[in-house]
Amino acid sequence: MVEHVKAAYAEGRLDKHEMDERLHLAMTARTHADLVPIMNDLYGTRPAYVPRPPSYRAAVPDGGDRVGAAASHLFALLGLFIIGPLLMMVTAGRTSPYIRKHAVESLNFHLTVLGATVLLPFTVVGVVLLPVIWVVGLVLCVVGGVSALAGTEFRYPLTIRLIK
Repeated sequence: MVEHVKAAYAEGRLDKHEMDERLHLAMTARTHADLVPIMNDLYGTRPAYVPRPPSYRAAVPDGGDRVGAAASHLFALLGLFIIGPLLMMVTAGRTSPYIRKHAVESLNFHLTVLGATVLLPFTVVGVVLLPVIWVVGLVLCVVGGVSALAGTEFRYPLTIRLIK
């Protein structure tokens, strides 16, 4: 934006006072919307050059990555609630960001369920809710595993994300 204002001054479309004012506004702008009024009368409704947003294609995980990510979710069905995702994260997660992302999400979910299992029995309502939380947790593990096999992102609801 600063270059556009300086170019307009060099072309004689702005005087010195107006250039200084616009430069000050451009340098103190916090959002793109703050820059629009500076350029409106110079170029119409938008500047002459607006860079296109980058188009990144996410790498499609291969079959091995998808199976490893699904395993990190589905270890809960074998009773390896925390150990399974932790093993996947420290072994296969070192070479595959896809497996690591799913293993971290699964590990955070299982740590949250473990915390709820420890803390909820102190209340009467918690004792009633505990079996429901376990069943919903197992169902969500299957959904996470299927989502990982499909190659999509999955986030568990109501999860405290301690591990990044």
